[in-house]
Amino acid sequence: MVELDQMKLELTQYTETLKEVRDSLDIENKKKRIEELDMEMSGPDFWADPERANKLSKEAKNMKDTVEKCDGLAQSYEDILTLIEMGNEENDASMIDEVRSELDSFIEGLETIRLQTLLIGEYDNNNAIMRINAGAGGTESCDWASMLFRMYSHWVDKKGFTLELLDQQDGDEAGIKSVDFQVNGENAYGYLRSEQGVHRLVRISPFNAQGKRQTSFVSVDVVPELTEDAGIEINPDDLRIDTYRSSGAGGQHINKTSSAIRITHIPTGIVVQCQNERSQFQNKDKAMEMLRGKLLILKQAEEEAKMKGIQGDLKSIAWGSQIRSYFLQPYQLVKDLRTGEETGNADAVLNGDIDRFINAYLKKKSQGALMDASEAEDDL
Repeated sequence: MVELDQMKLELTQYTETLKEVRDSLDIENKKKRIEELDMEMSGPDFWADPERANKLSKEAKNMKDTVEKCDGLAQSYEDILTLIEMGNEENDASMIDEVRSELDSFIEGLETIRLQTLLIGEYDNNNAIMRINAGAGGTESCDWASMLFRMYSHWVDKKGFTLELLDQQDGDEAGIKSVDFQVNGENAYGYLRSEQGVHRLVRISPFNAQGKRQTSFVSVDVVPELTEDAGIEINPDDLRIDTYRSSGAGGQHINKTSSAIRITHIPTGIVVQCQNERSQFQNKDKAMEMLRGKLLILKQAEEEAKMKGIQGDLKSIAWGSQIRSYFLQPYQLVKDLRTGEETGNADAVLNGDIDRFINAYLKKKSQGALMDASEAEDDL
């Protein structure tokens, strides 16, 4: 049948892509490494060094997940070919919808795993530490910050990752002024670094009795989780460390002693804080991790600016510095200004459906085709 033959042609066009993905992800060597790790993990003394054991266990799980996905795609490819042959042999038109559905799933799965080959940055595989900070817009902005936190929380759940709340400052009337949290999962930083920047919301304000349209801004800061051996040296004399009483969200881990930690890096003015661990020492360790991540990103930005012969200036959290705009009224539209990616289903995006924007960012960045957000503002 013509329809099935067309879908067979479409499928075979992905043959080389599937092979390239397997080669790029080094699947065969991953399988050998998995065998080595399984043998080591079955040893009686494996957990004698818990830190090393956890690291190797994570490595094994990540590789097994990748191999399973690749092998699953290869099997799907063969299954679709079989379905097409069966449909043609039996001249069964009812097979068309089934093949189309399987083919669409295959293409989506291949595209998703292909993007992993773009995550080649030194820290892309690390966990991500994020901070959402309300900007211009008062209560409206605080509410927008809480909406973004909810969006990322839903995305984390959909990816099978975990979210660890580090610090939260509630708004005076509603929402949150700021929230720090860590996303744990394979390539978490590689995916979420695309969210770095200012996010703009346009809607009819629920806090305005006159029902006027309101524009609000929130900044999203993303850094990789780093350990002490990451090469970022911090002079203790450059730090001001303050303790304060924990407050806000956090459940049983929040206590009412002065265990929360705020660290100010005096030379740069960077401030980090953590209140969600069980002790002041744990909060300090986590805050230092956050500081190392921020100093790394600052160092990379300075080096990039130097290479380009420009002076890197921090943008304000206000009009004209956004990376993505979200319109809820008078129409629904979410548009990323760096990639041109957009969708009219804003509700889905705010419920965590942000992979389309992450994927578009990774593709454009790999091609060196990211647009300057300021140049795209006139399109909105």
